[in-house]
Amino acid sequence: MLHLNLFIFACGHHRAAWRHPDSPVERLGDIRYYEELARTAERGKLDAIFFADGQSVDNIGDGPRWYLEPLTTMAALARATTRIGLISTVSSTFFTPFHAARMVASLDHISGGRMGWNVVTSMFDAEARNHGYPSMPGHDWRYARAEEFVDVALRLFDSWSDDALAIDRGGNYGVPDRVRKIDHHGEHFLVDGPLTVPRPPQGHPVLFQAGASDQGRDLAARRAEAIYAVAYDLPAAQAYYRDIKQRVLAAGREAFVPIMPGLVTYVGSTEAEARAKQRELDELLPSDASLRQLGMFVLQDCSGWELDAPVPPLPPLSEFKGPQGRYATILRIIETEQPTVRQLLGRLAAGGGHCTMVGTPEQIADRMEHWYRNQGADGFNLMPPSLPGGIDDFVEQVIPVLQRRGLFRREYEHDTLRGHLGLDRPGR
Repeated sequence: MLHLNLFIFACGHHRAAWRHPDSPVERLGDIRYYEELARTAERGKLDAIFFADGQSVDNIGDGPRWYLEPLTTMAALARATTRIGLISTVSSTFFTPFHAARMVASLDHISGGRMGWNVVTSMFDAEARNHGYPSMPGHDWRYARAEEFVDVALRLFDSWSDDALAIDRGGNYGVPDRVRKIDHHGEHFLVDGPLTVPRPPQGHPVLFQAGASDQGRDLAARRAEAIYAVAYDLPAAQAYYRDIKQRVLAAGREAFVPIMPGLVTYVGSTEAEARAKQRELDELLPSDASLRQLGMFVLQDCSGWELDAPVPPLPPLSEFKGPQGRYATILRIIETEQPTVRQLLGRLAAGGGHCTMVGTPEQIADRMEHWYRNQGADGFNLMPPSLPGGIDDFVEQVIPVLQRRGLFRREYEHDTLRGHLGLDRPGR
């Protein structure tokens, strides 16, 4: 069946969602807002909720981005839900593996085996300068560190055997030879171990990755247990899907590794109603802020671009020095749609180039099923343009259609995120 995550982000993934009269912008520091979203996703029987993370703040006038720290937030959401998985981004560039493993393992215990972690290498110089680097380290360095980071964290999870705790009140709490140092001496990290937290309920909390560059795809193929992707259309999704599946096999892995592209949906009782919802948010979009966002994606100053003119020529992907996944998507939108600058801004306003589906519940379910049955996706990372309305619409209108077609669960059959995703538990 399809695998579906809810990607929770501020008031929604549309850059102007916070400006809507019905937005929850005043509640972004209120944990009850996120608890309500998590419960809605759990009511829809989704696999998990997901929080991204950023390590810097850009122009605060443009609207909200980051607010509560996500791992802290997960501790509260673990207590507010019972079955849905909980996934948070963790930066391998700025965290240490011991610190990350300790927090993620603790959250797996708190949630009863529902934790996942999305390992990223981070992107921007402004983030780097908040962590002691004068600028973002080079791409090769970051991916070498990420590889070592993941390896050390997994070894730390395994530093306790499943049966390490005897809990014999007669005088034997644990079995010493079942808790081991890892004695890691690597290029980036020195870690003795063992972890201070007993082995997590899932063995390893589920490891997500979102590799777009060649090195990122290799890392995902070797290590990831589930993968987030950016795919503007089905051909792009199919190319990524087939490439990753081939790399997984080439890495000697036989495990199922679900691939979940981001998906923005506008749902209406008619297609016209759905498009009106999209247009309502697009009309709230400030052009100056949107040009600044575009400038971050293409690493250029776009402030002087004429809104109703064609998009100026951009360097080919082979010459681009920034994050390649989003940039490749922008190039594909330009090639396929030949938009004006204004049209491109509207296309990027919700989800930054991820697939967008606009229509009735049946139309959206049709397209999701088409992707699923044609090697475009094993599921989707839902990115509602507005919250809570966008996820309410999806859970109340689209999920029942998918369930009637036998494409999505009606009830949870498992208690862990590994169970929801059909993944084996690593033994120790």
